[in-house]
Amino acid sequence: MGSDNVKDIIGKLNKDKFVELLSKLIGESKHVQNNPPELIPQEDRVVKHVLDSLLPYSATTGAGPLLINHVTYFPNRGNLIVEYPGTHPNKILSFVGMHMDVVTANSNDWDFDPFTMSIDGEKLCGRGTTDCLGHVALVTELMRRLGETKPKLKSTVVAVFIANEENSSITGVGVDALAKAGLLDKLKGGPLFWIDTADKQPCIGTGGMLPWKLHVTGKLFHSGLAHKAINPLELAMEALKEIQLRFYRDFPPHPKEQVYGFATPSTMKPTQWSYPGGGINQIPAECTVSGDVRLTPFYNMVDVTNKLKEYVDNINENIEKLDTRGPVSKYVLPDENLRGSLTITFEEAMSGVACDLNSRGFHVLCKATEEVVVHVKPYSITGSLPLIRELQDEGFDVQTLGYGLMATYHAKNEYCLLSDMCQGYQVFVSIISQLEG
Repeated sequence: MGSDNVKDIIGKLNKDKFVELLSKLIGESKHVQNNPPELIPQEDRVVKHVLDSLLPYSATTGAGPLLINHVTYFPNRGNLIVEYPGTHPNKILSFVGMHMDVVTANSNDWDFDPFTMSIDGEKLCGRGTTDCLGHVALVTELMRRLGETKPKLKSTVVAVFIANEENSSITGVGVDALAKAGLLDKLKGGPLFWIDTADKQPCIGTGGMLPWKLHVTGKLFHSGLAHKAINPLELAMEALKEIQLRFYRDFPPHPKEQVYGFATPSTMKPTQWSYPGGGINQIPAECTVSGDVRLTPFYNMVDVTNKLKEYVDNINENIEKLDTRGPVSKYVLPDENLRGSLTITFEEAMSGVACDLNSRGFHVLCKATEEVVVHVKPYSITGSLPLIRELQDEGFDVQTLGYGLMATYHAKNEYCLLSDMCQGYQVFVSIISQLEG
């Protein structure tokens, strides 16, 4: 089938059906907030609406060609794999990463109800419109249209809607479990487009993420007798300063970051601080500083982990040499044989990706973007996406893109633009058309 015929048959986004479906999905967003242990999403509430759209075109329950596989590893937390079969056994393209969970939203902070979609001109407002229920609805509409029009394609088109993208503390629920079970293996036969970024341009690089906790132990004492205490807050501040200085020395901006257009180099910084409690006139015995490393994909996360451990070990061994604060600030009490100490621990790391700029997938994405959006300006960020580096390492041609708005990602008053989503749909159709040609 000619590429122009593909475009004519699939056509443009049905705005009414898209808005109707997205409204239903945003209506479920309160129930798919992902912040365990308090909030465990029930992605099957979203799956139900997707299935309502697609089952009439299913090969098993309807009169259509779609092959639909609802895969669940935890109760109420399903994934959905939808396949439109092509005629050539070795040609395939896939749209993956449209996740059915969202980050939390506090209604009191928003100018509108985050859990009910509202429409303000081109703005479609609500939690998940940009990240990522808008993309769930968009790709659902693409697959529904394929099932409805039945174009004769050489390429098989696969959509993979996933659970549990917004939290890495629980594993074996979403795309990691699908990959482990071999359910994504066939997607190696063609480009894999990960649909979970923003601003209509190819996102060619993402960052790795390493969450860390620095636990600091001192000695509790009355704040009026500070010379008898080891202040863990002061120790934490000075130690963290030294750790950061060493990190930026060992992991400076990499030359390839300019090639990929990364918005920032690698960073290591604190984001949270906690202590056991006590009076304002009491120096606490301990505290914990938490944060993360965001690492561009040209560095190795194992090297970073080893280096951070090395920094902490070295500071512990030479804690007398660390800068102090004030005339009686100290980290060692020789008469009591007490030393302040640091312990660093890590949560599961996630590696970043640098997309292959020479691949077929990248070239068709750029051409489609130029055709529809009029200009192409690939970009990179040190935000993180799950598993895509592992998929790339296993031989997948991973490219990332999205049609929400970066300015509203994980933000209050989230919205997307209907016109952007219409362009996203046209880009998808152009990609399919090019790969037919």
